[in-house]
Amino acid sequence: MNISITFRHMDTSNAIKIYASDKVSKLQRFLRQPMTAKVTLSVDRLKHVAETRISSGGAHLEAKESSADMYGSIDRVIEKLERQIRGQKGAAESKKKRGRDSIKSSVVASAAPLPEPKRTTKKKVAKKAPTKKAAGTKTTKARS
Repeated sequence: MNISITFRHMDTSNAIKIYASDKVSKLQRFLRQPMTAKVTLSVDRLKHVAETRISSGGAHLEAKESSADMYGSIDRVIEKLERQIRGQKGAAESKKKRGRDSIKSSVVASAAPLPEPKRTTKKKVAKKAPTKKAAGTKTTKARS
């Protein structure tokens, strides 16, 4: 696990640095592979902004939050990232379940013996003889 914290337009504070690294390191328990996190803490006018980017295996997550308090911004960013991780994890699990169900159903279907198709014989029906039309009448199409 590799966490880098950058301060922009503000003085570095060990308390904020430790707080942010503790919060971000707790996200590792939701991820299967080791993560790399980049946290940027900055002040933009009167807003305290926290930006976080996390890479873990093939997953790349990013969140940004601003508020009047830096600790509040960090907490909200972590909540956003947790929500993103849970969403990704849920999507992956549902894909696995869908795939597994379709494989199971096809295996069960192939294992069950198929009923033999009923053979039906076609009856030959005599065709009616064409009727003779009146000798003097011709059918013509109406011209318009």
